Amino acid sequence: MRGRLIGVGVGPGDPDLLTLKAVKAIGAADVVGYFAKAGNASHARAIAHAHFGAHALELPLLYPVTTEMHRHDDAYRAAIGAFYDVSAAAVAEHLMAGRTVAVLSEGDPLFYGSYMHLHVRLAPRFPAEVIPGVTGMSGCWSQAGAPIAQGDDVLMVLPGTLDEAELARRLAEADAAVIMKVGRNLPKIRRALAAAGRLERALYVERGTMADCALVPLAERADERAPYFSIVLVPGWERAA
Repeated sequence: MRGRLIGVGVGPGDPDLLTLKAVKAIGAADVVGYFAKAGNASHARAIAHAHFGAHALELPLLYPVTTEMHRHDDAYRAAIGAFYDVSAAAVAEHLMAGRTVAVLSEGDPLFYGSYMHLHVRLAPRFPAEVIPGVTGMSGCWSQAGAPIAQGDDVLMVLPGTLDEAELARRLAEADAAVIMKVGRNLPKIRRALAAAGRLERALYVERGTMADCALVPLAERADERAPYFSIVLVPGWERAA
């Protein structure tokens, strides 16, 4: 008897943005897994904890590293790859015992989500389902009331970890853009937007959909490091119909 793996998108932060399907899956799961940095609380758990079943087992999956090393560093790649292997093995143990395991994912599980690393390791071996979630970017542009794209606008989603010249090139090509992974990359992102002639349209959204959300034109935001939950939006729709 084998259990079932469910990747559950819990949205960007506001618990009211959980879907009905997500709430049902979380409440029915035998085991609820969630990611967090070792020593830190899990944001995904905080969003969804009210819906855990009374007898559900909790399975914390704790990153050994996050931003301490560069993502292209061999040591980082080795540590994070080993972490996903160990995490998949921990989930597989419950699946082999016939338990249903719901693994929580901030935003959507298959959009820059850690869950996908478990999915590719386990879905070939066990029944698996993915429940989509509201993405951080859609939560942010809705909070900002910023129409992001219309008609023939091309929307580009970019990680702020790209090299500055590459960011500027892509921003110059796009009608609308979302820049994720802002953090320590904020000064570089600002320079790239300026080089592409897009800085005046850029919006900075911090902790979108959460109680302590902050929204400001990026040109007015200081260059100190941004928190993990921050996004830069460059709305398209420059010629509103």
